[in-house]
Parts: sequence; structure tokens; C-alpha cells
Amino acid sequence: MCGIVAYIGKRQALPILLDGIKSLEYRGYDSAGIAVVGRAGLFFEKAVGRVANLERKIRDSRHSSSTTEDGCLGIVHSRWATHGQPTEANAHPHHDCKKEIFLVHNGIIENHAELRAELVKKGHIFTSETDTEVLAHLIEQESSASPEGKRPRGSKNLESRTKHALSKIKGTYGLAVIDVKEPGKLVAARNFSPLLIGIGRGEYIVASDASAVLKHTKRVVYLHDGEIATITPKGYKIAGLTKPIRKRTPERLEWSVEEIKKGGYPHFMLKEIHEQPEAISNSIRGRIAMQRGIPVLGGLAEVRQKFIKAKRIIISAMGTSFYAGLLTKYYIEELAGVPSIAEPASEFRYRKQVPQKDDALLVLSQSGETADTLAALRKARESKLLTLGIVNVVGSTIARETDAGIYLHIGPEVGVASTKAFTSQAILGALVAVLLGREHKALKPVAAKKILRDIKKLPAQIGQILARADKIKEVAIKFQKYENFLYLGRVHNYPAALEGALKLKEISYVHAEGMSTGEMKHGPIAMIDPEFVSVCIAPKDSVYEKNISNMQEIKARGGPIIAVGTEGDAALKKVADEVLYIPKINELFTPILASVVLQLFAYYFAAARGCDIDKPRNLAKSVTVE
Repeated sequence: MCGIVAYIGKRQALPILLDGIKSLEYRGYDSAGIAVVGRAGLFFEKAVGRVANLERKIRDSRHSSSTTEDGCLGIVHSRWATHGQPTEANAHPHHDCKKEIFLVHNGIIENHAELRAELVKKGHIFTSETDTEVLAHLIEQESSASPEGKRPRGSKNLESRTKHALSKIKGTYGLAVIDVKEPGKLVAARNFSPLLIGIGRGEYIVASDASAVLKHTKRVVYLHDGEIATITPKGYKIAGLTKPIRKRTPERLEWSVEEIKKGGYPHFMLKEIHEQPEAISNSIRGRIAMQRGIPVLGGLAEVRQKFIKAKRIIISAMGTSFYAGLLTKYYIEELAGVPSIAEPASEFRYRKQVPQKDDALLVLSQSGETADTLAALRKARESKLLTLGIVNVVGSTIARETDAGIYLHIGPEVGVASTKAFTSQAILGALVAVLLGREHKALKPVAAKKILRDIKKLPAQIGQILARADKIKEVAIKFQKYENFLYLGRVHNYPAALEGALKLKEISYVHAEGMSTGEMKHGPIAMIDPEFVSVCIAPKDSVYEKNISNMQEIKARGGPIIAVGTEGDAALKKVADEVLYIPKINELFTPILASVVLQLFAYYFAAARGCDIDKPRNLAKSVTVE
């Protein structure tokens, strides 16, 4: 969710911090704030709204130029509100009573109310409604003398005080802390909220996402849960909050600066929709042995035999990734004959489970940091289940904590509304299903080769859809005034209907819901009227006639219909008001092509309504809290 950037080094911190936080604004954008320490003192500023508002306040400040000119230490934050409204008082950084300790925080402190009450009794004065401010006062308290005049043990330096304070909280955090009285030091800590250290030459950048450091370095160290880092211009050391110093080998980032730029597109979402042919090609490159008719998934090699022996696959994820997981369930059961269940991670983590020793858990997450999905993974590990992951971000927590997994290799996805991650996750799910199908002898080599050939066709077929984007735009503009949409799909296209509805509601804020087409007659048909649009995914497949019948029922009640159908199907035009076509393909993969159509429809619909597509209200890219 929120964005964190912190800098310590030899250069002026202010421009590095602002540039970094702008690259993370998609993670939080209802307020922002900065604190920079230099020889001239402290510069501290906050603003409600986007980072641009903070920049304006900095330019208008009389003191910013003199204070920040030599400031080589600083922290900055863009917020996505959890506790307290988006106000300047609630914006980060937060500070102690003396305005000496400043910190930025991602996560939630669950026992903040009790801690606040205790601190107020001790004389601390709070200036915000946030849970985060408690941390600043806890660190301050660790600095204070006891009533007997004794200082708490280990309170001589910032890292010790921070460590003591963190031992008192319950919750999650990605944290960067500075102290005006220790201007040569930056402290960072992590627990269930991503944080990394970018390693430069005589300088270090702490960030909640790699995109903030790419311009300066590709060498990074990811903090693990329960770790605290002490950083100076001369180096860094990492220790466990309850364990000794830990050595960590830096990793190299795969992405480039160019990959996180818009590249001439008006929005990241549109750019990422158009990147899907290349993204899918990258996801499947080197992973299909066509002559043998079998996928080559090196990330699963070490656990291959154990995975093959699994008698049930549990698939867990959230949001768009869950819909890709639901489609993966269909693939595994149809192609491999292995029983599978798909469940939102937020339910899996709390629902009483009856795990079997031969179960395997497959989790999907673009960021690899999704809080509920990570909790589901850890619950499965407690039950000693085999755990697998399909993620995009190399080095992410889920990537590290699963027994094995597969990377998407699609480059960064910046748009809050996921697009290329969904299609790539679904395709990798299909490869997993083909692998299991071959191993279980449920899928013969000839059939497997045909499916794999169809997968290899997908990039070109998506390209055909993108080439007809103008037609989709035309339909989206035609329907831009409508406020209610029902997305319908059967079997494989049921997950596509759910995902299509999610895309529309995420970026345009209209009411949209997805469901199985067969479910429509069991209540929802009561909603159908001339102002209620049905988006029906109806390719030429095994349930085509059923879909046509349902569409006729909608038409008979005056409901407008947008159909997604197979090229050349003129019959759809007789029942639907508008038809958007996809190329002919094995029905297993119609939901992937249909999803691209629905992504474009949602994008152009939201654009026609003037919505802020890359930064939709109330949403953030990576949900790292419950």
C-alpha cells in the first residue's frame, strides 16, 4: 500500500526522495510528507493529496532551500489511509513530542490504542489520529530517563531505541526512522510489510518497492520479517530483532528504468494492456518443450515428485490473482483430473481447515507481498503442506517462503488495476495443469501438444484484439452513461466475468458484478431493465447455446447486451446490442482473450468518464495490510 523512500549518503537528499516517491505514488496517494536533516537543521513538510501538492509546498517554503541544500539524510512517504482521514496531521512522517525523531511507516499497529493511552499518561502529546504516531513516541520514551533518573538499557543509539519500541507493538510494519540528533544514521525495520535497501556508492536508499531505487542502483538487499537495519554512508548492518547480526548477499534487480515509464501511453494501465503479447511471450519462453509435449517449469524441479503425488491442490489468492487462481483450478481438474479448490486467502487464513498430508497449496500474487495471501501461505506451512507460488516480483516474501514457484517475468506492473499479471498468471496456471496432466497420464502427448500450441498462439491473438481497440473504445463511449453492469460467463469464462466486473468497478466506480450465467435466473434477473447492462461472454464453445438462451431472456426484458463472441459469429448480432469479437481458439483459453477485451472496455469506459485510471480512489497497488 503506502510508499516509503529514505536516503542517506553524500548527495542532496530532497530531489532523490521526491523522485523516488513519485515512482511509488501508485501505492498510496491521499497525502504525502517529507523530513530532511542537514547542517542548517530540519526541513519538514506535509500536504494532502498527490505528491505534486507536496512539491508545490516545498517550492513555496522560505526555508526549504537553505535547510535542504546540504541535507544528505531524509525520509518521505505517500499515504493510503487506514487510521484517520487524509489530512496533513495524519500524513507521514510522524514525530515525537520534541520533533527530534521522525519516521514513516507502512502497516498497522494493532495495539496502538492501549499504547497511546499509556503514553498519554506519561505526558506524551499526540497530534494525529494514526496508529503510526505511537511508534515515534515509543522511541522517544525509550530515550527518556526513568523517574529514578536511570536511562533504559541500550537506549544510547537510535537502533537500540527503535528495537525496544518495536518489541512492544503487535502488528505489521515497514519502517524508516531518523533522529535529528543522529544525522549520520538511518534505521529501517520490517515485519510483514516489504522493505529493501538499494546499495549505491557511498549512499543507500531504503524503499517499499524496487522502482524507487532503479534510477540509482540495481543492487538491493531485501529485509526479512523481524529484521532491523542500521545504515550510515559507510555501510549497513542487518540484525534480527531478537537475534544476532545477519549477513545478506545483495541481489540484482531485473527491471530497467524504462520499464516503469509510460512509454508514450496516457496511462500505465493502457501501456500494460498493450504489453500483454510480449509479457505472455516472456512468461512462456523456455517453458514449453513442444517435441515432448510437456511444460518445462524449472522453478518446480526440486519438488516435482512431491507435487505430482499431491492428491488435492488448494489454490489461494486475492482479487485479480484469485480469479486467475479460479481459472487455474478449472485447468487442473480438466487437464489433470486432480481435485482442486480455490479460496480467497482472507477466508483460508481464518477458516478451520482439515488439511490432508498429500495436499499442496498454490498461491498467486503479482507483488509477492499480499498480506492475506502471505498469511495463508504461512498457515499452510504450519500444517507442513507443500507450498508453491506464482509471483512476479523476484525476491518478494512469497517467492522466498514458498517451497518452490514460478516467476511471471512480465516486468513491473504499475497500474493499480492488474492486467498483464492476470493473463500471465492464468497461462502459467495452464502450464502447471498440463504438467500434472502428463504426469498423471490424464493428458496424452498429442492432446498436450495441441494445448501447448494454442498457448503459444495467444500473444499473436491478443495482438489482433489490440489492433481492434478502436471498436472497443467506440462501444465503451456509447455505454459510458450507464451505472449498472452484470458480467456473465459460464465454466472457464465465469472467472473472466468476475475479473471483467472487477476491472470496471475498480477504475470507473460504477456498480458491476460478475457471476455464472446460469445463476442469473436465480434472483439477479429481477434487476434487468433498460438501464441495466449485461456483458455476456459467449464464445463458440460447449455452452454456447445455453449462453444464447440466457441472452434472449435478458433481451426479452429490455436489458441492453454487450456480447463477447468468436470471430465470424453473426448470430450474436441478432440478440446483442453490440458484439466485441475474439479470435477462434480452444475454449480453455477464451477467458484470457475475453479478459483483454474487457480490460480495454473498462479502460475506455473510465477514460470517457474522466476517471483517474492509474490512481483510482481508495485503492493501492499492493495490499500489505488486512
